[in-house]
Amino acid sequence: MLDLPKTERILLDITDDWLTISFNHPDSRNALSQQLTDEIRLTLKSIQNDKTIRGITFRGESGIFCAGGDLKSFKSGLQGDNSNLADVEKMSESTGEFFELINTIPVPVIMLAEGAAMAGGLGMLCAADIVVVTKDCKFALTETTLGIVPAQIAPYIVSRVGLSKARRLMLTASRFTGKEAFDYGIADFVAEGSDELMKIESEVKKDILRCAPGANSITKEIVLATRNLDKDSLVKFAAKGFAKSMMSDEGKEGIKAFVEKRKPSWAE
Repeated sequence: MLDLPKTERILLDITDDWLTISFNHPDSRNALSQQLTDEIRLTLKSIQNDKTIRGITFRGESGIFCAGGDLKSFKSGLQGDNSNLADVEKMSESTGEFFELINTIPVPVIMLAEGAAMAGGLGMLCAADIVVVTKDCKFALTETTLGIVPAQIAPYIVSRVGLSKARRLMLTASRFTGKEAFDYGIADFVAEGSDELMKIESEVKKDILRCAPGANSITKEIVLATRNLDKDSLVKFAAKGFAKSMMSDEGKEGIKAFVEKRKPSWAE
């Protein structure tokens, strides 16, 4: 049985080989405190090499996804008398590693947003594979209104919405709704409310579970490699991924199941 870490700020549930991570600190509107992000890190690292987990859903308890960074801790910690530029830079680098861990975890990641997804919470959405939001959910990249910057989430915002929209959203801190999030390319699906949010998640999970887990993992690696490999390197990288999947037990089972006109073992 998978040994998940003990947590206080997030709730963990594994049902049918699917992990759900629920932010559970309503007093701070599920803000990304050090404790909450540390618990997410530990959880993701504990399942990173586990082949039984088919996917992950992130969501927020108490009707809100995430209010962004924990501003109270910023004031008491990062801007405290004992802090200096090097300390703050190190913390920011650690935050960047946190978002990249979510982005590259080798299973499909779904994020369900209702209530609000602000600043770093919005950045988390953009690091996911599939995003579902409610129509009335509120979004904004509010950092610049506070005199700080959306530093480590910028690459994910740009990747998700494109450079021109990212510039506008980050430089104006404009607020927008779930419908607009869909129009911008942040959300893949828009739900009328919480019930439909969960219904859409269920349908997406069904689609994912039809796919071979190993093939999904390699596919995600190839997709993400398009960010930083040149054309020739990407051709070679993709060829290795294809060969690995084709010669794997999973690949052999999938082709055999197709020929025999039956479901493959992972989809039964």
